[in-house]
Parts: sequence; C-alpha cells; structure tokens
Amino acid sequence: MVTGPEFFRSNRRVFAEKLPDNTAAFVFSGEEKKMCADTEYRFLPDRNFFYLTGLERPDFMLVIVKKDGAVSERIFAPEHDKLKERWTGKRMDFSEIARISGISEDMIKDRETFADEVFKLASDNTLRFGVDGGSVMQVTREFAERSRKQGREPLDISGILVEMRLVKSEAETASIEEAARVTEEALAEMKKMIRPGISEYELYAKLEYEMTKRSNMLFAFQTIVCCGKNAFYLHHGDPERDGDGIAQEGSFIQVDVGARVNGYCADISRVYFVGRPESDDDKRVKLLGLIRELRAAAFGFIAPGKTFAGLNSQMYDIAGKWLAEQGLIKDNFSKDDVLAYYWHNTSHFLGLDVHDVGSRDLAFAPGNCLAVEPGVYIPEWGVGFRIEDDVVLTTDGCRLLSSGADDLEGIIADTACNRKS
Repeated sequence: MVTGPEFFRSNRRVFAEKLPDNTAAFVFSGEEKKMCADTEYRFLPDRNFFYLTGLERPDFMLVIVKKDGAVSERIFAPEHDKLKERWTGKRMDFSEIARISGISEDMIKDRETFADEVFKLASDNTLRFGVDGGSVMQVTREFAERSRKQGREPLDISGILVEMRLVKSEAETASIEEAARVTEEALAEMKKMIRPGISEYELYAKLEYEMTKRSNMLFAFQTIVCCGKNAFYLHHGDPERDGDGIAQEGSFIQVDVGARVNGYCADISRVYFVGRPESDDDKRVKLLGLIRELRAAAFGFIAPGKTFAGLNSQMYDIAGKWLAEQGLIKDNFSKDDVLAYYWHNTSHFLGLDVHDVGSRDLAFAPGNCLAVEPGVYIPEWGVGFRIEDDVVLTTDGCRLLSSGADDLEGIIADTACNRKS
C-alpha cells in the first residue's frame, strides 16, 4: 500500500544512498496560502516532502543528515496549541506522525527547535547544505548563504528526487490506476446529465461531487468543462452559468479532469457529442476518426527508448496528412502548418503531480507513467477536442491505466434519454 510507512522509509533509504556524504538535506511541507483575510486555500504539501514522509500538513520540516556514511533523520512539526487548535483543528500527535512516516517517534521534534538545529548543523564545517529549491525556507536560505561564503556551495537535491520519482513502483502505479477509475466513474455519472441547456457549471459540480464521494477533495488539477467553442481555450477553468457555457444540440463538450488517490494523480480527457450525429459527414465524427487514429498510433509507439519528441513527430505526420486531405493545409505541409491545428504536446509524465517531474528530453523507461492526449482544434469547423488516457511503460511497450474508451457510441450523449431521467 503506497501510504504505508515502509514505502516512505524505503524512499528515504534510497534518497540517503544517493545523497553525497557529509550533507545535511532539508525538505519542507510548505506553508498555507491565504485565500482571504481569515481563510486559507486547501493545503497540498510539497510533493517531494510527501514522497519522503507521507505527511500532508503545513509547516513540517524533514532533515536528513549523512555524515561519514552514517544517516540520521528528523521531522520537525508544530506541537499542540489549544488556542490555535480551537480554530483550525487538532494538530497531529507525534505518535501519529511516526506511524505514517515510519520515522522513530523520538526523532520527531517541536518545530520551534528547528532554528536551533540549523544553527548546530551550520557550525559543523564538514557539512554541506542540501536544499530542495521548490520548498526552501528563509532560515535555510540564510545558512546556505553563510555556507557558500565559507566555500561550501549548497547542493540542489531536487535532481535526486526527480530521478527517484520518474520510475513508479507497483504501489504507485496502482494508485494512479485507482485515481483513473474514480475519475471515470465520476465521468459516467456526469454524462447522464448531458442535454441541451445544461451548463458547464452543473457538469463541473457533478464531476467534483462524484470524485469527492469516491476519494477526497484534493483533485489532480482544476477541473475543465468546456461547452462548444470554449474548448478552443485549452485550460478554460471557470465554468460558465450562461451564455457560451451552455450545451447546445449538435455541439460537443470537452472535459479534462483527474482525481487524486494516495497523493497520485489521474489525468483524463473525454469529449461528448450533444445529440446523435445525423451522418458520418458530421464534423465531430470526422475529427473523432483522426483522434482515434492518433491515439492508436501513440499507444503503439510508446515504449522504452522512445521520446516525447519522437512521439510528437509521428503525431504531426499523421495529423498533417489528414489536415491536407481535408483541404485545411497544403499537401507539402510543414510542422508549423500542423501546429496551427495541433496546439499542445501529445504526452507528459504523470505521478504525484499531474505534469510530473522529469525532463522532456529523457528516453522513456519501464515504470514511467504518462498521460497521452492527442488533440486537434479546427476553428474553421467550430470543432476541436482531445481524448486523454493514462499509461505505464512496460519492458516492451505500455499498458493502459485508464479505460482507453474512445468509441463513438460511448461519446454520444443520448439527450433524448437524459431529458427523461
């Protein structure tokens, strides 16, 4: 189970093995962000901190020290405060922190002693400071700068964690697969509501309700629901209650959504046709044929040793030939001609973040998890969409973690039936 303490102990053990000797490494959970005067946004911990501890509370610090080959680890956490807890809820007992993280309870310290710990480590001239650039606190900036002046250049430890997070364990992959299942169940419930006159707002609320019911309120990213031409704004994030945000008979709805399970993300896009097409000449059906061809080619291409660049190149070639056949671009098309309709990359890494860590220049390797989303957008037709599924790299190809559903009957929303329900 990915949330078990052995998983996080193992991650810290591997991290310490990769950490250069005589280094004190710091990783922080992060701070809450103000939404308004007396309310904070829902908190999501720094993903590297979560990867090493499993803890999801603000104002926690992890310190791992490797000195002369010996490794020690400590967590600094806020102690109980009756007045603050009256407003924001009970803080974690140190015993609970130990149970989740797998760190010995006697190595969990009061957050108020953190500065003293940093002073003590800074006074050891044999130690180099290792900091994760995405979650640095001011106190470690100060001591990292002091170390730099003493000739001890701080080490960016994020590269170690990127390398580790790129290859998913079976438990991590299972969490992404479960997040995909939750997402697709929510999509199936939402689809039952589709009819002319339904708003993006209603569909958006239904999706998030169904995901929350099955997992939690921390989704992989902001849910995207686009009616008709709003699909030409790829990250259209604010559902409209009227005007352009209303489903129309003969149009389509683009959805891009992902649940989060055990901290891991799904990323799934679906398109729904509002009403049954009257013929195969329907522009929605014609574009769906291309998207299905692109998807089949992408799933066949993705394998260890292949790259994002190679995948995109294949997609541009297939899409370009089709666009030329439709008279939308010239026969001797260039990449730029295709990019006028193929607006985003075909794939990205997936994991603790929806666009997970890892260079786009890396060759694929077994255990990588990807979201695969070929999409084509044709303003002249008033039609454009993507269909996205999640995969894990195997030794000789890839395996779907989501359903891969893209058949026409599954995409058509039976508006006559939905009006009755």
